[in-house]
Amino acid sequence: MGTLLDRPGARGAHGAEAWLEEQARSEGWSRAERLRGRRATQGLVGLLQDRGLAVMVEVNCETDFVARNEEFQRLLQQAVLGTMAHCQGRAEPLAAPAKHFLQSEELLQLRAEPHGARLGDQVALAIGKLGENLRLRRAAWLAVPAGCHIGTYVHGAPPRVPPAPAVAMGKYGALVACAPAEPGAEAALRDVGRKVAQHVVGMAPRSLGSAEDEPVGEAETRLLAQSFLLEPAVTLGAFARAQRVNVLDFVRFECGEEAEAAP
Repeated sequence: MGTLLDRPGARGAHGAEAWLEEQARSEGWSRAERLRGRRATQGLVGLLQDRGLAVMVEVNCETDFVARNEEFQRLLQQAVLGTMAHCQGRAEPLAAPAKHFLQSEELLQLRAEPHGARLGDQVALAIGKLGENLRLRRAAWLAVPAGCHIGTYVHGAPPRVPPAPAVAMGKYGALVACAPAEPGAEAALRDVGRKVAQHVVGMAPRSLGSAEDEPVGEAETRLLAQSFLLEPAVTLGAFARAQRVNVLDFVRFECGEEAEAAP
């Protein structure tokens, strides 16, 4: 048994809070070790955009019930904010769109705030509170040069999401880099970008392809050769060309998708 000075009540309010936080973190890591092998394929994708940069993060849990919990959603928000801060810190002038991926081990080392806890510690705290295996599975970020645009879309949003700076959540998410094909087409970028992002979520393309590709029907997996979701009579490439927009790259996340189907 510890002395009176070892107890939180003897350390003042700030000391007690820190002690309780440390205890919770310790219990969380202990529970995380016990739950490590349990399958976690539910969860949510979080998305945040800041001008020419957008990030998506997938966090998994065991049940959809926990994915609707505010504690889980706060963890996802912290992961998204930490990823955005990390990517902003690496930003540099671009001549073409840049796409990068972060895996679990890298994400666990990030911090949502400069002097805040690592995301790995926040996961442990959440595991201790929620009693399920949780994992920061992956993240992606897409950056574009000046004059280009990133279209975004999420689908399958949970019924209640705690407030956060523009973090969107859902079961599916997409980022699409696009640029005007000619002067004067800039006004169409936002609308076209969102429509293409909706198509990416709904049709699950696997590669970009080119506008000259001949479609192969329902089995087509090249984005620009697919029938456009909102106008099936034309390909997505033909739709974008008619809007004087070039689609340059994309990223799609589906929560819980098989590893071989993930980027």
